[in-house]
Amino acid sequence: MAQTGVLPMKRIEELLDTGSFVEIGSYISARNTDFNLSHKDTPKDGVYTGYGTIDSKLVYIYSQDAAVLGGSIGEMHAKKIVSLYDMAMKTGAPVIGLIDCAGLRLEESFDALDAFGQIYAAQTKASGVIPQIQAVFGLSGGGMALSNGLSDFVFMEQDKARVFVNSPNAIDNNSQDKNDYSSAKFQSEATALIDFIGNESEILSGIRELISILPANNEDDMSYIECNDDLNRVTPELEASIKDPAVAAKIISDSFYLLEVKKNFAKDMFTGFIRLNGNTVGVVANRRALFDEKGETLQEFDNVLSHQGADKAAEFINFCDAFNIPLLTLVDVKGYRATKCTEKRIPKAGARLTYAYANATVPKVSLIVGDAIGSASLSMNSKSIGADMVFAWENAKMGMMNASEAVKIMYSEEIDASDDAVATIEEKTREYENLQNSVVYAARRGYVDDIITVADTRKRILAAFEMLFTKKEENPYKKHGSF
Repeated sequence: MAQTGVLPMKRIEELLDTGSFVEIGSYISARNTDFNLSHKDTPKDGVYTGYGTIDSKLVYIYSQDAAVLGGSIGEMHAKKIVSLYDMAMKTGAPVIGLIDCAGLRLEESFDALDAFGQIYAAQTKASGVIPQIQAVFGLSGGGMALSNGLSDFVFMEQDKARVFVNSPNAIDNNSQDKNDYSSAKFQSEATALIDFIGNESEILSGIRELISILPANNEDDMSYIECNDDLNRVTPELEASIKDPAVAAKIISDSFYLLEVKKNFAKDMFTGFIRLNGNTVGVVANRRALFDEKGETLQEFDNVLSHQGADKAAEFINFCDAFNIPLLTLVDVKGYRATKCTEKRIPKAGARLTYAYANATVPKVSLIVGDAIGSASLSMNSKSIGADMVFAWENAKMGMMNASEAVKIMYSEEIDASDDAVATIEEKTREYENLQNSVVYAARRGYVDDIITVADTRKRILAAFEMLFTKKEENPYKKHGSF
């Protein structure tokens, strides 16, 4: 049997600043006596809890011990985690959970079931107040998977970790060999539950990086660092990189800093963090291509809105708004994905994205880098739903719909009567594009604040956020939205 305490403490020590960990509740053990549990040794009831620092920032941490009853959650195990949340809420500091848990402790029955509920309640109360981060190193089974879902960011070890509500082998006509729904690959690519995957060392390093760019809570921003980049740096190279926002966002960011979130899920939509003049800024962008490290195209996408992409963006926007992180949106969308699956889900998903942007009160800046066509473009932080500033590149296109399609509808009789239908369509399309699919036309109507050059992108966006730094906006009083 594995020695208790070795792995959970090793992870804590590697994650936190050297010598900063202070343990809380070290004498607590299981108090249940059913099924001879009193004769089993349950040191710390299978979880180390305490506080420490990451780059001198206060964090609270719990690390589960799989060597104690499989790291399963019982009454006292949960009580330690809930107490940690209570202290984190009082002091306004993030909670980090290092997960290695077999799920509910069967020997404790209702007490264990209630324990899970108490953790859920604590997480719900903390949501939007303090950042919640979890990292799965072993099992995260049953109800623990829901706890992952209640967190803001989830890391997952790429080889050994398993996350599941129902084990793959418990699903009819399936097995882990056929479809491993519990794997890091599936959970990061198909479910959107997992934000980052990697080996154990990469995960712990990733948590440290994430803590460095996030505010400590929803009222106190400790994420600012000194900017050593040129605030007026020109960015002509953006034009060649804009199809992949992961590359473009790095160019815009201070010292080319970028942290992409949920990079394996809905790759047609980009979400991530950059820095502008030392401040953390969230970025949402439509993606046309995925580049490798050499700038070669690995994958291409239509610039349309999918339901997965909309859901991914909405969740990210809600987090940024809760923690007062400004939002930059790079827009290149011409409609919705036309598939049966998308048609089933896009009304709700698109509405969720629209609601998230319209409801957000943080500074919101948009840059139209390609297409902004039809109602899909409204959902991408348009002026109509509350963008504070909207910029457009000179070659961007805006309008109600694709020009050639609009012409075929508007001039159908004239096209039918023409001796050269193709020439007529081309002529009317050019006329329509110049009149109503033009960013100049949109700017004249006030839907675009300014048309900017590619080279001036960084300094204009940075200046807009500096201007909006003191923005104060409040939505009408309500308990919460019903969407």
